[in-house]
This record gives sequence, C-alpha cells and structure tokens, in this order.
Amino acid sequence: MKSLIIIPTLNERDNLIALIPEIFRHVPDAEILIADDHSQDGTKELARERVTVLDRITDRGYGKAVLDGFRWALKHEFKRIITMDADFSHDPAILPALISQLSTSDVAIGSRYIRGGEIQNWSLHRRMLSRVANWYVRAVLGTRIQDNTTGYMGYRRGVIEGLLVYPPLAEGYAFLVEVKYRIKNFRIAELPIVYAERREGKSKMSWKIIWESVWVPWKLRFGRK
Repeated sequence: MKSLIIIPTLNERDNLIALIPEIFRHVPDAEILIADDHSQDGTKELARERVTVLDRITDRGYGKAVLDGFRWALKHEFKRIITMDADFSHDPAILPALISQLSTSDVAIGSRYIRGGEIQNWSLHRRMLSRVANWYVRAVLGTRIQDNTTGYMGYRRGVIEGLLVYPPLAEGYAFLVEVKYRIKNFRIAELPIVYAERREGKSKMSWKIIWESVWVPWKLRFGRK
C-alpha cells in the first residue's frame, strides 16, 4: 500500500536538509509531502528539489496544514498517512514501525508516555507541564490515550476520510487533542518513541496555542463531538 509522510513546515530549511534523506533511508518506498506555510527561508525551494510541496499562502497554521495534507493524500489515493514534525524531535527510525502497525490498527501513535517512551533534553519544568497537560486532557475527555499532544501519528485512509467529514477546528496542541478525541472509537495502538528537542530553528509555541489547549477539551466534551 502507498504510504505518505506529511510534514508541516514554517522556516525549517536547515532541518529538512538532513531530515529528507534520513526519512528515505528508513522508508525508501514512501513519499513525502511538505505542507509549507509560505516559508521565507528557502524551505520550499530546497524541498521541491526532492519531494512534493504544498505552498500554503493563506489560511496558515499547523492544523490547517495537516488537513490540507490529508486532502492531498486522499486525492492521490494513499492508503497509509503519517504525520511528523520537521525538527528531528520525531525520530525517522520509528517510521517503519508506525507504518507496519497500520496492518492491524487504524491509528498508530508515537507516544512519549508509555513504557519505553522518553523525552530528552527538556527541563524539569517542561516535562512536568507536558505531563500535566496530558493528565488534564485524559481527565476532561475520558480518553485512554496516554500521549494526547504528540503529532507523530499514522492513519489508515478510512480514518482520514472520517475526520474530514467535519474537519477539526483547533490549532497547535489543541488540534492534536481534537484529532485524538475524534478517533477514539477506532483501533488505536501507541508505540514508544524517544522525543528530542529540535535541532535547528525556533519553536512555534505561543501563549495563544497554550490557552487554546486549555479550553478546547471542555468545548469537545460539552460541544461538538
């Protein structure tokens, strides 16, 4: 089955230089789609030399980039779709396991918070914040998923088709939470990953993203399902 790896980007040229060949080293038969938010650092130009690029000039944001990638994947008949970050926080060596897991699961989640998972190069404060955030989401939404804020995921085509009937509205971490809430009734497997701090560039975290991740779980619980 055809596999597509979707990578949302905003000014990630320095990371993609090394990431693209590393992905192909582990999954040479996969295809890569860069869903780019009109980067100005040469990201698009570099990526176009090797893979397909969606240049998203308007309606930008992480969640919208992923959704555009999903639509492109369905249009081009991909059966297995993977999402991952561009900054090497998601180890490409895990890609074969995520793709393989989709033979028996509808969704495969790269998880930091199951046995064998780990976070490297984070301060104690960031570790505690992430742990509390995931506990908070599980408490509000009643989900059994241990890592609700990871973006390293694999989906079968049917899951994506269902998600796009009523596309998630949130952004950032809240988008990832909303997606996991929406897929909770599918067959889900969590695989342990080692999450590392980004190699190059700046984090896209903001107070807007943090605040959205606080109120979106309550909106999901008492609002739109």
